[in-house]
Amino acid sequence: MGMIKQKVSLEEVRFFAYHGFYPEEQVLGTEFIVDIDTELEVFSSGEDEISNTVNYEKLFKIVADEMKIPRKLLETVAHSILEQIRHEYLAVKAIRVRIRKMHPLLGGEVKNSTIELTYSR
Repeated sequence: MGMIKQKVSLEEVRFFAYHGFYPEEQVLGTEFIVDIDTELEVFSSGEDEISNTVNYEKLFKIVADEMKIPRKLLETVAHSILEQIRHEYLAVKAIRVRIRKMHPLLGGEVKNSTIELTYSR
């Protein structure tokens, strides 16, 4: 018998935040776009219960709370988001956190820089 996998995601969640290595980035701020993917095995027979899935409202709150805390590295932000999801949802088998920093100050025209962390049990 096969296994059913379920994916719950948030795509292109936009924030204005104050992350950056340089002091002016933490003063001026910029736009960030966050994508979250979670994957879990489905063991229920289709019961209509939020406890059988990942609540994307809670995912949004985790991300929003972490984006409010200024940090030098996006990797640190992504790691905190990933760890909170991992501890909140023990049934989740895989997590992907992707953060894009829009128009980073690099001395040239750059659409975005991106970091991505993945986790699997």
